[in-house]
Amino acid sequence: MDMTSLLLLGFAALGIISNNTPITIAVVVLLLIRITGAQQAFPWLEKYGLTVGIIILTIGVMAPLASGKISIDILLSSFMHWKSLAAIAVGMLVAYLGGRGTFLMSGQPTVVAGLLIGTVLGVALFKGVPVGPLIAAGILSLLIGKS
Repeated sequence: MDMTSLLLLGFAALGIISNNTPITIAVVVLLLIRITGAQQAFPWLEKYGLTVGIIILTIGVMAPLASGKISIDILLSSFMHWKSLAAIAVGMLVAYLGGRGTFLMSGQPTVVAGLLIGTVLGVALFKGVPVGPLIAAGILSLLIGKS
């Protein structure tokens, strides 16, 4: 077994230990692609995977609005309460950081492994939620001065 597959197995183990199902599933899918010889999928995944993932995440976030669980009245009333206004501001900040993170991750792929390990450890040690790599990359870009 080659070192890349062993590294992926290590990430899968970290995902299982930390109850991080998305990382576990992602790594298993990547291992299956390697094992089945479908490596021609990797360039496509490298180029479009992040965009497809963001689209799916956005669909999931907007589904309550589309399904009617969040009405237009509730949406408009969010501009009337300080907590909702704070949520809007934080949402804008996170979106900004995510944009910076996307740029950093595509421009400096060497940081991706560190961000992934940090996210898995944050889930395992601090009972965190595995949504951090993109935002972590945005914060890192602020720290290291990459725009």
